[in-house]
Amino acid sequence: MVDTRKIEPVSWSNDRLVLMDQRLLPGKEEYLQLETVAEAARAITDLVVRGAPAIGVTAAYGAVLAARARLDENSDDWKSLLLQDLDMLAAARPTAVNLAWAVDRMRLCIETTQPSELLGSMFELACLIHRQDIEANYLMGDLGAELMDADSGILTHCNAGALATAGYGTALGVIRSAWKAGKVSRVFADETRPWLQGARLTAWELARSEIPVTLIADSAAATFMREGKVQWVVVGADRITANGDVINKIGTYSLAVLARAHGVRFMVVAPTSTVDHQTASGDKVSIEARDWSEIWAATGSERPPEGVTVSNRVFDVTPAELVDVIVTEKGCLTAPFGQAIASLKE
Repeated sequence: MVDTRKIEPVSWSNDRLVLMDQRLLPGKEEYLQLETVAEAARAITDLVVRGAPAIGVTAAYGAVLAARARLDENSDDWKSLLLQDLDMLAAARPTAVNLAWAVDRMRLCIETTQPSELLGSMFELACLIHRQDIEANYLMGDLGAELMDADSGILTHCNAGALATAGYGTALGVIRSAWKAGKVSRVFADETRPWLQGARLTAWELARSEIPVTLIADSAAATFMREGKVQWVVVGADRITANGDVINKIGTYSLAVLARAHGVRFMVVAPTSTVDHQTASGDKVSIEARDWSEIWAATGSERPPEGVTVSNRVFDVTPAELVDVIVTEKGCLTAPFGQAIASLKE
C-alpha cells in the first residue's frame, strides 16, 4: 500500500514554499516553488492549493515569506507593511476559517516577538501548525473509524484528503483508518461540479492508497443510497459555526438532506481550527462565489445565451440538525452541538 504521507500538497524546501499544483491532477504531478507572499496568496485564490487545513498551513508559510522580505527591506514601517501582507493572505479565500486562524496566530507572534527573533519564531510556528495538522488528521481518522460497522459503504464529497490538509486527510483520514480496520466495502466519490475535485482528486487519492473507489455523478447519490449501498456520508468542512452548522463545498447540504431521507448517517470531520466560535450560525456566513465561466465551461460554448445568468456559489450551509456526528481531534461531538462545540475552547 502506498504511504499517503508522501502526498505532500504543502511543504517547505530550500527556503521556499512548495505547493503541489492541484489544478493539474490527476494528469500531472507538478510543484510550484514560491518565494513571495503575493505568490502564496495568489496560489490560494487560484486553487493551486485548496482544502481549509492545507490553506491554513500555506498561509502560515506565506507569512514567513512576508516577514523575510519586510525584515530584509529594513524600513521604518516594516511592521505595518507586514501586517498588510497578512491582511492580503487572509482575504485570499475568506470562507475557509483555517486561513484566518493561521494568519491570526502569525499576527500574535509578530506582536509578541522581538524583531531580531521574529523570523525564526514565525518559521517555528508555521512548522508547528503543519505538524499539528498531520497529527490531528491521524487522530480524527481513528476516532471516526471507531463509529463504523463492518462492510460499510461510504459516500464522500469534494476532496478532504491528504491533498486538502497537511497529510492523511480529514474525511479521507477516517476512510483510510476504517479501511485499515477492515470496515469499508467501497467508497463512492461524487464528481463535485464544477471543479471536479471528487473526480480529479479524491478518486486519485483513494486509488493510490489501494482503497476500492467508484466515481459517480453528483446527481446519482440518492439512487445509491436507496439501493442500500451507502451507510455513511463522510465530508470535511471549511467552517463550523458555534451551533454546529457546517459550511462546506456546494452540494454538501443536498447530500445531508438525502442522507436523512434514506436513513444514512452523516459525518463531518474537521480539526478544531475549523470551528468558528465567533459566528453563531451558518446564516451569518458570507458564501463565496466564483466566476460564472467555471460552470459554463462544461457546455463547450463561449458564453451563455442572452438572458441567461449563471450563479457559481462554491459553498453551502448544512444545518446542524442534519449532522449525526462531528469528529475533531478532541473527540466526537453529537447533537445538540452548541454546548459540545463551546467546550472545545476549554
